[in-house]
Amino acid sequence: MSNAALGMTMLCLIVVVIMMGFPTAFTLMGLGMLFGYVAFYDPATPWLDNRIFDLMVQRAFGAMTNETLLSIPLFVLMGYIMERGALVDKMFHSVQLAFRSVPGSLAVTTLIICTFWGIASGLVGAVVVLMGVIAMRPMLNAGYDTRLAAGVITAGGTLGILIPPSVMIIVYAAVAGQSVVKLYAAAMFPGFFLALLYLIYIIGWVLINPKIAPKLPPEQQRVPVPPWLAHISSAYSQRMLPALAMAVASPGRALQGQSTGKPITRGLLLRSLSTSLVPVALTAVTLGAVWWYVVIHSQEDNNAPQVSLQAKSTIAPGTTAAQPAAPGNSVQEPPASGVQEPAAASGLQEPPAQSGVSEPPSSDGGLQAPPGSADVPEPAAAQTANEPMEQLGDPSQKGPQTAAVPEVFYTGFWIACGLALLLLAWYYWRFDAEQFEILRMLISSVMPLAILTFMVLAVILFGITTATESAAVGAAGAFLMAWHAGTLNFQRIKEAVFLTAKTTSMVCWLFVGSALFSAVFALLGGQRVVEEWVLSMNLTPLQFLLLSQAIIFILGWPLEWTEIIVIFVPIFLPLLAHFQIDPILWGVLVFVNLQAAFLSPPVAMSAFYLKGVSPPHVTINQIFAGMMPYMLIVILCMVFMYIWPGLTLWLPKYLYG
Repeated sequence: MSNAALGMTMLCLIVVVIMMGFPTAFTLMGLGMLFGYVAFYDPATPWLDNRIFDLMVQRAFGAMTNETLLSIPLFVLMGYIMERGALVDKMFHSVQLAFRSVPGSLAVTTLIICTFWGIASGLVGAVVVLMGVIAMRPMLNAGYDTRLAAGVITAGGTLGILIPPSVMIIVYAAVAGQSVVKLYAAAMFPGFFLALLYLIYIIGWVLINPKIAPKLPPEQQRVPVPPWLAHISSAYSQRMLPALAMAVASPGRALQGQSTGKPITRGLLLRSLSTSLVPVALTAVTLGAVWWYVVIHSQEDNNAPQVSLQAKSTIAPGTTAAQPAAPGNSVQEPPASGVQEPAAASGLQEPPAQSGVSEPPSSDGGLQAPPGSADVPEPAAAQTANEPMEQLGDPSQKGPQTAAVPEVFYTGFWIACGLALLLLAWYYWRFDAEQFEILRMLISSVMPLAILTFMVLAVILFGITTATESAAVGAAGAFLMAWHAGTLNFQRIKEAVFLTAKTTSMVCWLFVGSALFSAVFALLGGQRVVEEWVLSMNLTPLQFLLLSQAIIFILGWPLEWTEIIVIFVPIFLPLLAHFQIDPILWGVLVFVNLQAAFLSPPVAMSAFYLKGVSPPHVTINQIFAGMMPYMLIVILCMVFMYIWPGLTLWLPKYLYG
């Protein structure tokens, strides 16, 4: 058997063995060692001197020194602390009350919590199980269709692997040699857009067929109002914002007639007034941050070259224009864009291929391909490092021009301000005592986690910290939140740490096995066979894109996302440069595509996660039936991403140029 035939046999055998239930990481290493030993076998040398053992050590060392993988245990720990800290119960209740008038309010609330919790934890299994425990029985008891309840939990729970911070994105960055922060920025909008498509589908289905999601009885939609708040409302106004403002200005009336309940003090009134103004503060901070970043911060960087040139052209007394500048005083022109991606020395980058233990040259008895095999192809990142990458779908775009703020920004910004004012006016017009209580519950249950999640993502995207440093901050913040809520004890901490070590070990050993498997596959010439087969078909970039995504979609039925990322994605990466496809765009398409890996029978892991915590009368076929429409929504999202590449590429281009 030729080396190329050995390589293709190796590739086919890995799928069969994994489907038989063998552990993926050790299967990869075992097949890599076996086929590598056969390829390097030399009867004249002792069997312990086979070069496959040297390759195994080198690949394991390369995985150990890969800084991209450092953030995985910290992000996983952050997710498990939040999950074990039971911080989602109050959040679900408060969000359900806030959306009580929306059709299918329980399903909508479940999707929102799944999306939000997926961002915070990034753990698919944990989110599906947690929401299955919290939301499945309330929806079934309210008369919701089983397919609707199962579909929204399984589909919403998988968003955690797409919306940053995601472990899958980190693994892809390590495999493809891409920047984690750029991939995070690229996956941001598609993730929320997919969640929006899910939301539109749920509300549309309920509007077409209201029987699948009956309205909750009135007693479940009421919010208990404290006596002191009811007294303030009756004494001043039914609208709580002016009522609290008048109570703070003249607290005497608030004290009259109060006989029971919490004593009304000026401090209580001030805190309540501050609570009622939180929506105004959040709107002002959001719009102000956008204005500052686009109009002020970016323009400071863009105007810096002009200031530098003016300073350089200013001639000091006693000098001449022809006098050369002193060494070290030359003016460097800053980059054109505002926030820049962290430098490779401090950011998360895959280590160079030659770092760590390098392969010894053949003259010294090092590793070399067996006779007749193809050379090992360079990683995709190395092949494309010095080549201009054309953007699939819009080749003319070369990044945003931020020399001047476009006029359309000012128009859109002021329109957004007007819409925000109208929404605030409408909200406060309906802002009664019940709405105040709902707002207070949202602030206490959602605000801490929202602030922590926003800070973790913001410091990564704006280049303030690396992903590893941000993950450490997130894990520490999760500990503080759970401790402050009083839901964290030593037993739960021990469980979270154990699960973190278990998940991290799986990912790291999987990466070691993948590195060994890929190296042997390339040395045997399997990579070259695949490349020649694809190139012989004379595909257009669109045809190659459809072919690659179709193969990954089909592989998602029997395989998990981990096997697909570490085994099959590296096969396609060297071909992206030939078809002029941006690896970041292609990677995000893979992330969206792999949502189907959790939603496609017969090996849809999210369905089995949910079945384990569902009532006995819920069958696996009902869960599968509820999941199937969301697979079509995933495909629709991928179509939008191809038609409009800016949905994926705009944010990383704007932030990093």
